Amino acid sequence: MSLQLAWSNEQSEYEINDSLITLLESALQKAGEAEGVIDGEVALTFVNDEQIHELNRDYRGIDRPTDVLSFAMNDSLDDELAIVYELEGGAEMEELPDVLGDIIISVSRAKLQSEEFGHSLEREIGFLFVHGFLHLLGYDHQDKASEDEMMGKQEAVLVQVGLIR
Repeated sequence: MSLQLAWSNEQSEYEINDSLITLLESALQKAGEAEGVIDGEVALTFVNDEQIHELNRDYRGIDRPTDVLSFAMNDSLDDELAIVYELEGGAEMEELPDVLGDIIISVSRAKLQSEEFGHSLEREIGFLFVHGFLHLLGYDHQDKASEDEMMGKQEAVLVQVGLIR
């Protein structure tokens, strides 16, 4: 098994191309290596401001759009049985990947922010993706020290994949 990205696009304002997905897969691998996470799956969904506004309101009680949301699936127990499925033909069994969680990115918000910060949309989406991944692992930015730690980790990954300002 390995660290995997499963993605979907539920917005139509901006094209999500293969090169962006390849870049995000690379960022996922680098962030995973840095954090010692080598197995699992991250689900990424691209949405618009209206969709993320609804999710932010319904799940966080904040009635406005945001740029990225993360929903961690880290409530598993060590004693849980491994989930397996049977491949066609019935002879081989494989373990399903451990789902780390979901990351939802508002592409329209990312586009606006990329213009405000003067860098590419790819860089902004990469930043939001790595930010969301770190949230899945339990990182937060409620105070200056934790924010500085998170920002340092994000920037290190982005530099490794060529997403500099």
